[in-house]
Amino acid sequence: MPRRATGQLCENRSKLTGEVTSWGARFRYEGRRWYVTLDAETRGEALRELAQLIADVRQGIWVPARRRQGRGRTLNPPRFADFARDWAERRVIEGGRRGTGLSRSGRADLKWRLGHLLPYFGRMRLDEITPLEVDRYRLALVKQGKLGTTSINMMLTALAAILETAVEYELIDRNQAKGRRRRLPAVTPRRVWLDRADHIIALLDAAGEIDRTARAHPGQRRALIATLVFAGLRLGEALALCWSDLDLDRNTLRVTDSKTDAGVRTINLLPVLANELRAYRSHLGRPLDGFVFATSTGRPLGATNVRKRIMELSAARASTNLRDNGLLPLPDGLTPHSLRRTFASLLFALGEPPPYVMSHLGHTTAGFTLALYAREMHRRDGEPARLRALAAGHIDPARAPGRESFD
Repeated sequence: MPRRATGQLCENRSKLTGEVTSWGARFRYEGRRWYVTLDAETRGEALRELAQLIADVRQGIWVPARRRQGRGRTLNPPRFADFARDWAERRVIEGGRRGTGLSRSGRADLKWRLGHLLPYFGRMRLDEITPLEVDRYRLALVKQGKLGTTSINMMLTALAAILETAVEYELIDRNQAKGRRRRLPAVTPRRVWLDRADHIIALLDAAGEIDRTARAHPGQRRALIATLVFAGLRLGEALALCWSDLDLDRNTLRVTDSKTDAGVRTINLLPVLANELRAYRSHLGRPLDGFVFATSTGRPLGATNVRKRIMELSAARASTNLRDNGLLPLPDGLTPHSLRRTFASLLFALGEPPPYVMSHLGHTTAGFTLALYAREMHRRDGEPARLRALAAGHIDPARAPGRESFD
């Protein structure tokens, strides 16, 4: 005689807030275990729905959802973590604009997004991800304050892409993360960059001061800052740079690993950067192979370490040195990406047209390039002439006291 049907009420709690987000029923039917999500708002409603469900099972009138729908859909879709990892593996192989796989930076971006999604949604089944749960996840990220509006929307976009694939596979009926209502309103960020020659020199000199007290890789910090300022590389592109990508005889730099197709490009080195890299190369005194900016084991530097131990420390020391000499400090909020905008400012000071600037930045749209172009072309403070002299390699040590060479 078959076992008498009994049921168990299950609480599904938010991973961030600990609140109950949904109720479910777990029971046995036709010799196998089943789980059904209950349409209930309170524990009392869930208990009553569970009792009715078990009564239907005992009377033999309950029919599994997949039979009612007649579409062969499974009643128990996989956990989000399992499906998302499979989805990510396919993206790594088949993703990218050309469908040939993600670049190194693309894979890193995907890993970063899943690192934020899985702790919250990982244990949920795909059909347990409701609009309410998506909204709670978004609110939790806002309250944490660790991610900006753009980053939060990137997480929601990735979630929607994963669930859209689940809809195509008929694992769920609809994509609960789809639609603009799930996104935060776009906020125009405050863009910061250096458009004064004395600020650029002070930042380079501060990195050089840190180099002189460092126990490992002296000269690397200044060379890295110089590469970000005078080549406009994204941080990931700079950290992936190999000596084989540099041709200091022809003064060119080749970016071979970028997050976009337009990012794969050849950059004509400004004289000041060519001088900095030659000084760094001669200072190393060892065979040049592998990454230009590497750890003691030859691996590329970590982005977080660069931001915290090189960029932030150099910017703070540069501002202190500038104040001590009666000059304006660096603007607040300076990041490695700020130096990419600085490179654009330098190119416009040299009189380069927007298409040339776009090609060297690896941009696919002209919005920021043209906005910066309009600003720089209207300057009448004499700074463009000083920036041109800086780009040509004519650095005046008097503008930033304490500058010393590597030699």
